[in-house]
Amino acid sequence: MPSSQPLRIHQHRERHAATRTGWLRASVLGANDGIVSTAALVLGVAAADVSRGTVFTAGLAALVAGASSMAVGEYVSVSSQRDAEQADIARERHELATIPDRELDELTGIYIKKGLSPEFAREVAIELSKGDVLAVHLAEELGITELTRARPVQAAVTSAVSFAIGAALPLLAITLAPLSARIAVTFAAALVALATLGFTGARLGGAPTGPAVFRTLVGGIAAMVITMAIGHWVGAAAI
Repeated sequence: MPSSQPLRIHQHRERHAATRTGWLRASVLGANDGIVSTAALVLGVAAADVSRGTVFTAGLAALVAGASSMAVGEYVSVSSQRDAEQADIARERHELATIPDRELDELTGIYIKKGLSPEFAREVAIELSKGDVLAVHLAEELGITELTRARPVQAAVTSAVSFAIGAALPLLAITLAPLSARIAVTFAAALVALATLGFTGARLGGAPTGPAVFRTLVGGIAAMVITMAIGHWVGAAAI
């Protein structure tokens, strides 16, 4: 005998890394760029055997210029993505208003491709269309949801702040370290910062930490070694 009790659905909250992709990408990119570019620059200048003041001035200029460039670059690029999304949303809204039957057929076809029978796919499409039909079509046809929407201001601010924090680490290291050991101390500080960034970014993204740490270290070491070599050669030639 069927129960007269209403169906109770137990819901639980799940935390997925996909909810962090927007700000996490901007944070990791900004911090990594700040650490590598500033460390490479101050090490390259220091390798030319210049004064502490000159190295600090160059590093500070790199921090300010880099953070500003990251903010502008992220804002412009993500704004372009947002503009494309807005155009797709406007097109989908127009089609839902003018050719709703064709849009319903399209939604039904999507569910059929996902494995539903044609009859059940039609029922699901009709039922979902009774709610926020635009949101359903954006998610199913274009993969656009609230979580994936482009956010230019968030990307710009996150990138600028993370770049400045990343750049401050090698700048402080080379400024505070003894003159005789400033290159070694700054190089080591940059490696620790890069390893920490790779590890943290991987943990926040739910990914393996080993490959992330390896990538950040290899790229950072290559950039710093090349820049130091160039700075040393240029400094020797200028004497």
